[in-house]
Amino acid sequence: MLSLMLCRRLSLLVLLSLALVVAGPQAARAEKPAPPQIAGVVEVMNLAAEEGQISGGVTLVVKDGKTVHLAATGMADIAQDRPMTIDTQFAIASMTKPITATALMILVDQGKVQLTDPVSKYIPEFADAQGPDGKLAQPVTVQHLLTHTSGLGDSQQTETTLEATGKELAQRKLKFLPGSKWQYSPGLNACGRIIEVASGQPYDQFVSEQILQPLKMKHTAFVPKNKNKLAGLYEPGKEKGQLAAADHWLTRFTSGRAPNPSGGLISTAADLARFYQMILNGGELDGQRIVSEEAVKQMTTVQTGDLTTGFTPGNGWGLGWCVVREPQGVSAALAPGSYGHGGAFGTQGWVDPKNQTIYVLLIQRTNFGNSDGSDLRGAFQDAAHAALKN
Repeated sequence: MLSLMLCRRLSLLVLLSLALVVAGPQAARAEKPAPPQIAGVVEVMNLAAEEGQISGGVTLVVKDGKTVHLAATGMADIAQDRPMTIDTQFAIASMTKPITATALMILVDQGKVQLTDPVSKYIPEFADAQGPDGKLAQPVTVQHLLTHTSGLGDSQQTETTLEATGKELAQRKLKFLPGSKWQYSPGLNACGRIIEVASGQPYDQFVSEQILQPLKMKHTAFVPKNKNKLAGLYEPGKEKGQLAAADHWLTRFTSGRAPNPSGGLISTAADLARFYQMILNGGELDGQRIVSEEAVKQMTTVQTGDLTTGFTPGNGWGLGWCVVREPQGVSAALAPGSYGHGGAFGTQGWVDPKNQTIYVLLIQRTNFGNSDGSDLRGAFQDAAHAALKN
């Protein structure tokens, strides 16, 4: 198991004082210095690639606003013999959700949307939404969508347009009464349609103009300009330690479906770090105010009360963000109040405001079990945290 082997290797690294390993003399003479690397994180990722758990990956750690680790491991495409690089793009799947939530909160800041608004204000078909026992006594609200407490379930795929997607979602019978339970849902797709109605712009255009462009996230988009810059998706092969090319609807970029607010973005580690740093700063970066400090506070604090939420223990849910209430297991390296989100292909992005640290793990694998609870996520965060303590 990865965790057992890592225990031995990381113990040795800690004894040797897990320092930040900066590029050697040859790289120093280059025009652009190589980014710093944390030895323990490099060890974790190399081992995962050697064991056939991943084809490769990119890891990034920011501490106090400075990049203290950025490294690429293994292959982006095995068949093409294309190595992973620090600017390789990844399908980030549900890591899209916090970006969609932030876009919606920009409209809340502008007074164009309120969290207490019934969804039917923007998607009229929701006025006829049906609960488990018939018509609802209380409507589904915008906040229900953002917290996964709406009762919506099933597929997160979009239709040809977000207008059509909203109508289709409204026809689904709710799994439970809004606000009574937590269940991961396609609610953020409905939020994408709300963004269109409230802003008067296509969802993807609004996200680009309000978030991606001002943050200079130049390598983040819903459709790749060059698929040769994308990491391939892999699943376990027939033999242990082998990988096979995999297919998923999120990576079919010519499917004719609308941009997916729940999981459609591709991005790089450096781009995502800029987004997370903006949130960590309370909504601004490099003098650009993206969203209000109050909106950030609402998004990144628990809004679901005592409901059991998430895919690992000890979590609550904010508005579009998972919030770590009681760190444990894979989240043990994070302080209480940390927030972030994972993706279906094992990608992870987490912000620890107490320690002013950002962790980004980008890999592309499917059918490996719970991606949020993976040994690799825990080993990456543990190794980085151990190095930063020394």
